[in-house]
Amino acid sequence: MKYINQLILKFLAFFIPVSGLCQTIHDSTAEVIICTELGDIQAVLFVKQAPVTCANFLNYVDRVGKQGGTFYRTVTPGNQPDKKVKIEVIQGGFNLENLDSSEIQPIPLERTHITGLLHKDGTLSMARDDPDSGSTEFFICIGDQPELDFGGKRNPDGQGFAAFGKVIRGMDIVKKIQTSPADGQSLTPPVRITKIARVSNH
Repeated sequence: MKYINQLILKFLAFFIPVSGLCQTIHDSTAEVIICTELGDIQAVLFVKQAPVTCANFLNYVDRVGKQGGTFYRTVTPGNQPDKKVKIEVIQGGFNLENLDSSEIQPIPLERTHITGLLHKDGTLSMARDDPDSGSTEFFICIGDQPELDFGGKRNPDGQGFAAFGKVIRGMDIVKKIQTSPADGQSLTPPVRITKIARVSNH
């Protein structure tokens, strides 16, 4: 475990301050609040199980969380006509206007069969294209979504997505966003995230 943590530290040190790294690696959980124009969503991040994904997310929270972002995609049972395997999620991302493209780095995929974090109702997970391409976009599950876990059939590569947190307050807001006006899967207009911040428990 010590050797694995050293590898994680070396990888993340490229884009996360050392002081933040130490706190992230050693704390077992962290809490964040995603403030939207429709209401607030609070989530716990499972830092011990998914250290790379959580450190990546908290890095953007600390650097650009005050600039907010948007929830721009809603996936419902009725707007996936071309998909045999259907899911229910909302997807969003950080406002990256104040970051140079060189500051946005993809991270390795932390697979669910290794972390033990499954895509249950309220799970916060990292969006991606290729397996190791996740960076600044994330989604929240509405209902259990086992096809997003490792071995699931939603993504043809079968690698699943990196679950790293869970909504502990505000699932009513998540469902309100999911049922907001949309053109296909594109929310019209996107739901504005006013800020994303850490929640202090001290």
